[in-house]
Amino acid sequence: MSGDDTGDDPTDDSGIVLAEARSGLTYRRIREEWADRLEALERDVFVDTDPGHLCRADEFAALARLFPEGNFAGFDGDRIVALGIGIRRRFDFDDPVHRQSDVAADLGAAHAPDGPWYYGTTIGVLPTYRGRGIGDELYQLRKGVCRDLGLEGIVAGGMIPGYAGHRHTLSAPDYIEAVVRGELSDPTLTFQLNQGFEVVCPLPDYLHNPEVDNWAVLIRWRNPDR
Repeated sequence: MSGDDTGDDPTDDSGIVLAEARSGLTYRRIREEWADRLEALERDVFVDTDPGHLCRADEFAALARLFPEGNFAGFDGDRIVALGIGIRRRFDFDDPVHRQSDVAADLGAAHAPDGPWYYGTTIGVLPTYRGRGIGDELYQLRKGVCRDLGLEGIVAGGMIPGYAGHRHTLSAPDYIEAVVRGELSDPTLTFQLNQGFEVVCPLPDYLHNPEVDNWAVLIRWRNPDR
């Protein structure tokens, strides 16, 4: 993303959900006019991911219309440097195994306005802004959405990047169990467990990622107000 990729009016306070966060960012609900910028940001964040698996500008625009209260952009001044994207869904925990494409092929169409669960599709932070607690702030915003709307909680297909270093010696389910027990640490799953998430089940072929043999893990956070 170029240095002049800015919001339309950084002095406009409408849509601000968190100002002067610990990270130094200001968070706003996404807007349709930011759709191209959000698409470019996601591609800058996930440079090794097939663009076909990332959110398109028209999907960001649809989410801004359909579910603005659940989708956030993080600003450093007038520059968008982070995003937290999700939709409402009905979810069958008796049949939980699915692929990312089952949900993310068209986020606008997949959004269920009366869905009891917040399905987190993406948290992305530019590499130069990582390590500042932005992921934690985005998760707190998501949890706030669940509390405000009375949702059951958050579900997501979580990545397990640390499995790349263990896939020749451990199966993915065994790796996930070792992380849950605290015997191994995973850059993403360990962080999510520390956020109060629980593991529901491994997800085979969730997303094309040969480094981890396409594995992910279904995680869930239960809204304590429910």
